[in-house]
Amino acid sequence: MFTKDAMKREWREPVAGVRQVTTVHGEKTLMTEFRLEAGAVIPPHAHPYEQTGYLISGRMRMRIGPDWFEAREGDSWCIPGGVEHEVRVEAACRVVEVFAPVREDYLPAAV
Repeated sequence: MFTKDAMKREWREPVAGVRQVTTVHGEKTLMTEFRLEAGAVIPPHAHPYEQTGYLISGRMRMRIGPDWFEAREGDSWCIPGGVEHEVRVEAACRVVEVFAPVREDYLPAAV
Protein backbone atom coordinates (compact mmCIF):
# COMPACT_ATOMS: atom_id res chain seq x y z
CA MET A 1 0.00 0.00 0.00
CA PHE A 2 1.21 3.50 -0.84
CA THR A 3 -0.33 6.55 0.79
CA LYS A 4 0.14 9.95 -0.81
CA ASP A 5 -0.08 12.99 1.44
CA ALA A 6 -1.57 11.35 4.52
CA MET A 7 -1.52 14.77 6.22
CA LYS A 8 -4.66 15.66 4.22
CA ARG A 9 -6.54 13.01 6.18
CA GLU A 10 -8.67 13.98 9.13
CA TRP A 11 -6.77 14.26 12.40
CA ARG A 12 -8.38 13.02 15.60
CA GLU A 13 -7.79 14.19 19.17
CA PRO A 14 -7.78 11.12 21.46
CA VAL A 15 -6.67 13.21 24.46
CA ALA A 16 -6.72 16.99 24.97
CA GLY A 17 -3.64 18.50 23.33
CA VAL A 18 -2.82 15.33 21.38
CA ARG A 19 -3.64 15.01 17.67
CA GLN A 20 -3.19 11.79 15.70
CA VAL A 21 -3.39 10.78 12.03
CA THR A 22 -2.87 7.33 10.55
CA THR A 23 -0.34 7.66 7.73
CA VAL A 24 -0.31 4.09 6.35
CA HIS A 25 -1.16 0.54 7.36
CA GLY A 26 -0.62 -2.97 6.07
CA GLU A 27 -1.73 -6.41 7.18
CA LYS A 28 0.49 -6.47 10.29
CA THR A 29 1.46 -2.88 11.15
CA LEU A 30 -0.01 0.62 11.30
CA MET A 31 1.95 3.90 11.27
CA THR A 32 0.72 7.13 12.83
CA GLU A 33 1.92 10.66 13.40
CA PHE A 34 1.16 12.37 16.68
CA ARG A 35 1.43 16.09 17.40
CA LEU A 36 1.45 16.86 21.09
CA GLU A 37 1.10 20.31 22.67
CA ALA A 38 3.34 21.39 25.54
CA GLY A 39 1.64 20.49 28.82
CA ALA A 40 -0.43 17.66 27.32
CA VAL A 41 -0.69 14.46 29.34
CA ILE A 42 -1.40 10.98 28.03
CA PRO A 43 -2.61 9.21 31.18
CA PRO A 44 -1.42 5.76 32.26
CA HIS A 45 -2.80 3.06 29.99
CA ALA A 46 -1.95 -0.28 28.40
CA HIS A 47 -3.10 -2.03 25.23
CA PRO A 48 -2.25 -5.30 23.47
CA TYR A 49 -0.26 -3.60 20.68
CA GLU A 50 3.52 -3.35 20.49
CA GLN A 51 4.23 0.38 20.06
CA THR A 52 7.49 1.55 18.49
CA GLY A 53 8.11 5.28 18.33
CA TYR A 54 10.51 7.98 17.15
CA LEU A 55 10.56 11.56 18.47
CA ILE A 56 10.99 13.89 15.48
CA SER A 57 10.99 17.06 17.56
CA GLY A 58 10.18 18.28 21.05
CA ARG A 59 10.71 16.94 24.55
CA MET A 60 8.63 14.72 26.80
CA ARG A 61 8.84 12.54 29.86
CA MET A 62 7.52 9.06 29.34
CA ARG A 63 7.02 6.10 31.61
CA ILE A 64 7.28 2.57 30.26
CA GLY A 65 6.42 0.08 32.98
CA PRO A 66 8.11 1.32 36.17
CA ASP A 67 10.82 3.35 34.38
CA TRP A 68 10.73 7.07 33.47
CA PHE A 69 12.66 8.47 30.48
CA GLU A 70 13.41 11.99 29.26
CA ALA A 71 12.76 11.74 25.51
CA ARG A 72 14.32 14.31 23.19
CA GLU A 73 14.56 14.82 19.43
CA GLY A 74 16.05 11.70 17.81
CA ASP A 75 15.14 9.30 20.64
CA SER A 76 13.14 6.14 20.02
CA TRP A 77 11.39 3.44 22.06
CA CYS A 78 9.54 0.16 21.87
CA ILE A 79 6.72 -0.56 24.32
CA PRO A 80 5.70 -4.23 24.50
CA GLY A 81 1.99 -5.00 24.31
CA GLY A 82 0.28 -5.05 27.70
CA VAL A 83 2.85 -2.77 29.42
CA GLU A 84 1.44 0.32 31.14
CA HIS A 85 2.86 3.63 29.89
CA GLU A 86 2.17 7.37 30.02
CA VAL A 87 3.51 10.64 28.62
CA ARG A 88 3.94 14.20 29.92
CA VAL A 89 4.81 16.66 27.17
CA GLU A 90 7.37 19.31 28.16
CA ALA A 91 7.85 20.97 24.73
CA ALA A 92 5.56 20.54 21.70
CA CYS A 93 6.34 17.22 19.99
CA ARG A 94 6.03 15.47 16.65
CA VAL A 95 6.15 11.70 16.98
CA VAL A 96 5.90 8.83 14.50
CA GLU A 97 4.73 5.51 15.95
CA VAL A 98 4.14 2.05 14.54
CA PHE A 99 1.67 -0.36 16.12
CA ALA A 100 1.60 -4.13 15.67
CA PRO A 101 -0.72 -5.78 15.13
CA VAL A 102 -2.85 -3.18 13.33
CA ARG A 103 -4.96 -1.04 15.65
CA GLU A 104 -8.45 -1.34 14.23
CA ASP A 105 -9.52 1.83 16.10
CA TYR A 106 -6.83 3.83 14.23
CA LEU A 107 -7.80 2.68 10.72
CA PRO A 108 -8.86 5.66 8.56
CA ALA A 109 -12.40 4.32 8.22
CA ALA A 110 -12.65 4.12 12.03
CA VAL A 111 -11.36 7.61 12.80
